[in-house]
Amino acid sequence: MKALPFLCCLIRPSAAKLRVTVWELAVLAGHLLLYPMGVSQEQAAAAAARARATADADADAATEDLRSGHRITGAEAATGYATGTADGPLGIVGPTAGATAASTASRARVAAGSAATAAGATAATRARVEARAGSRAGVATTATATATATAAATTGGGDDVDRLPAPALLPTEGRSHPPVLLLHGFIDNRSVFVLLRRSLRRHGWRHLEALNYSPLTCDIRKAAELLSRHVEDVCERTGHRRIDMVGHSLGGLIARYYVQRLGGDARIRTLVTLGTPHAGTRLASLLPAHPLVRQMRTDSDVIKELAQPAPNCRTHFVCFWSDLDQMMVPVETARIDHDDLRTRNVHVSGVGHLAFPVNGAVAAGIREALAAADPINPAQPEAADTAPEGATHDRASVA
Repeated sequence: MKALPFLCCLIRPSAAKLRVTVWELAVLAGHLLLYPMGVSQEQAAAAAARARATADADADAATEDLRSGHRITGAEAATGYATGTADGPLGIVGPTAGATAASTASRARVAAGSAATAAGATAATRARVEARAGSRAGVATTATATATATAAATTGGGDDVDRLPAPALLPTEGRSHPPVLLLHGFIDNRSVFVLLRRSLRRHGWRHLEALNYSPLTCDIRKAAELLSRHVEDVCERTGHRRIDMVGHSLGGLIARYYVQRLGGDARIRTLVTLGTPHAGTRLASLLPAHPLVRQMRTDSDVIKELAQPAPNCRTHFVCFWSDLDQMMVPVETARIDHDDLRTRNVHVSGVGHLAFPVNGAVAAGIREALAAADPINPAQPEAADTAPEGATHDRASVA
């Protein structure tokens, strides 16, 4: 399907189409080189979240072990009140004491490292000093001193272990840009967003994630359900109630279905689509074999569902479309014209379908759209009627 624009260029050639086609070929070649990097699902953020949760659980376990034997305060640990004995700090006799203390010490060191990172360099230094002091006094004292240092660092220097607060998710809502979830197009993967992610990160976006859906996916509705679960996971891990989303081609259609038909407007603040066939594309009729392609036809059930009324939809849509996007037939199909939706259609001249995620003007427009009405940038009005260089707004309607 990606070769169809090049065939269309040969049928109806023009200088502009030839120029765009050459650029599309270059983008396709670069993307093929990067494609293997994006085959696997993105796991870094999820792994980091699991590591934080494990560290918190270990800290709670170490504190509970110490509390069950004796309530040790920061002052007692500093003066050496709790000294190691042959029976262990919790009164356990024999080899069991050594094993239990060693296990507790291991968990406490992990907890101390996590707490020290959150509290800063001063707390980290204090934890290391107390840990070294405890090491000289024996394994049992190491567990006691390190866990107590963790409590002091977490509570800001308090004396009582009982004052440890409950572990919290990343408290970034209102202090950083909302997370951005990227969704690729048909027979593609997250590697297509390499340059866009770099652009967003350089301009202050910290939470960037991409979701791969299988090329064997046969239903936009099923893909939207998968997207719904991933969005909930992102919100839970980051502490944000609403996030932003960028979808390229079919990815934008899946995201819109989630927002409009599955209640995703409660979670998605702004949805940016790049070359998405919102009204279907006639080109899909040339490749009717794949179920997803059939759902992108102008008369498909999915397109008819999206044309239905959507009252009170809270998501703001920003749609980038190009006069030289040869995958969109007609090109205006990449716009949203729906009376119930808050939309802003952005016309970018001279950009091919594959080039949307790597085009500089488009990246600038995406940053502008995501920064509109941002909690950390409230002075910028939502849906401001301005455009990046090389782009124009053909419609801006805000409820």
